[in-house]
Amino acid sequence: MREKSPVTVVGIGADGWAGLTGPARDAITGADVVFGGPRQLAYLPDDVAVTPWPSPLLPSLDGLLAEHADQRICVLASGDPLLSGIGTTLIRRLGAEHVHIVPALSSVTLARARLGWAAEETEVVTVVGRDVHRVNRVLAPGRRVLVLGSTAGTLGDLLKARGYGESLLTVLAELGGSQERVLDGWTYPDAELSVIAIDCVGPPLSLVSGLPDDAFEHDGQLTKRDLRASALSRLAPVPGELLWDVGAGAGSVGIEWSRAHPLNRAIAVERDPERVARIGRNADTLGVPELRVVTGSAPDALSGLPEPDAIFLGGGLTAPGVLQACLAIGARLVAHGVTLESEQILATAYAEHGGELTRLSVEHAAPLGGFTGWTPARTVTQWSRTPGSRTR
Repeated sequence: MREKSPVTVVGIGADGWAGLTGPARDAITGADVVFGGPRQLAYLPDDVAVTPWPSPLLPSLDGLLAEHADQRICVLASGDPLLSGIGTTLIRRLGAEHVHIVPALSSVTLARARLGWAAEETEVVTVVGRDVHRVNRVLAPGRRVLVLGSTAGTLGDLLKARGYGESLLTVLAELGGSQERVLDGWTYPDAELSVIAIDCVGPPLSLVSGLPDDAFEHDGQLTKRDLRASALSRLAPVPGELLWDVGAGAGSVGIEWSRAHPLNRAIAVERDPERVARIGRNADTLGVPELRVVTGSAPDALSGLPEPDAIFLGGGLTAPGVLQACLAIGARLVAHGVTLESEQILATAYAEHGGELTRLSVEHAAPLGGFTGWTPARTVTQWSRTPGSRTR
């Protein structure tokens, strides 16, 4: 099937036509139509008929493919077509059996070779068409990060804001081409066709659930550290899953769910506009800018949202219909209650649906006169339930 694929995607590097293998050249010269961006097409010999992609591409892509359905199509991409490239888009549209990939060396591979960085020790973050704040999620002392799709000037501002202004910032431009350059990113912040390398120097921030409360901007409406860690352990995030964080407050649970894996997604539901804005800022700061925030009150605000794999109900438990709407989804569920009324609701839910009912009481040592005593936080009742579970 792959040899007869109607679409062949050829990766081409900054070394142009000279760097292509025989099979890659054959795919190009044997095609009826060759699509690509202006830069990739400029590498080809003059006798190859080419068709530049329209801009914007995605709205026209399906129509172009249908128009040339009976022809041999070749698509040019930069380096590895499956690294933030058109190859991934085409496979999603057509299926892997209908797309043949002929890769070149990726910019990431070339960058690691120039820097001497091992693949298993290097984090790669793409911000191509995405928010640059995604980089914040991977910052850690001693970590090596390659960023695609940004400029060193933008990254430098982000690093300074996060306390990583002492990091080594390197721009690797035109990798593999005759104009290849390796530049100090703090001195030469902008270059075309570049990969940005960050050798991180800055404060640590754990990837384990239960970040310090002061990692979040909040007005007091925050699921505190110990309770958050307990909730997330029962929500049990799995890569690629979606969480609803209902009554999100500062967004801490949805943010930590998203930080657990780059494929995780979360929707925070919050009725207060000031808190909605605050959730967005926290998501940017902690490296999960894709977190979606819905302004409104549950259960009405839940209507039409994509179905989640897990739900955290941190506020609004006594609002009519909220718990029932969440239970109807059939997802993993964790709910917190701090009042007698909300505790009664959770006790009733436990009696009817099973699961696990826990009271969490946390005390912190604090000065007491000339001594040290325990200061108790408000006790929280936690109910958690996994679909199909009747644990009592």
